Amino acid sequence: MAANRHSMSVGEVAERSGVAVSALHFYETKGLIASARSAGNQRRYGRDMLRRVAVIKAAQRAGVPLAEIKAALDALPAGRTPTVKDWAALAARWRAALDERIARLTALRDQLDGCIGCGCLSLTDCPLRNPGDTLGGQGPGARLLEP
Repeated sequence: MAANRHSMSVGEVAERSGVAVSALHFYETKGLIASARSAGNQRRYGRDMLRRVAVIKAAQRAGVPLAEIKAALDALPAGRTPTVKDWAALAARWRAALDERIARLTALRDQLDGCIGCGCLSLTDCPLRNPGDTLGGQGPGARLLEP
């Protein structure tokens, strides 16, 4: 991308996207967004970066790790704004992982009051998940929190 009148400075992208300049620099170092350098060696961003930043923020709010966001964005054509169709494909790609995460968190929430993960905090008996402390012989720590 050549630096031109249609490109934006990092400050302009930050202001328009509501994302801190430091976060934009971080996204760039992780390969999530890209810039060109002006003749004065300033970062210049194409307008398509605004949509990419919006996709990144939406995905982060949904709990999608940055590595997965990068892999998904890498599958999109460079130099153009992600479309509604692109977003639908990205959302479908993440849906199963999000559903699984929601199920795990729901199960944890529902068990939180009565069970803190058999074996942790010197708990010797959990009638719900570890009757007779059968997991106590495996050592200290929570044994059943992760599938």
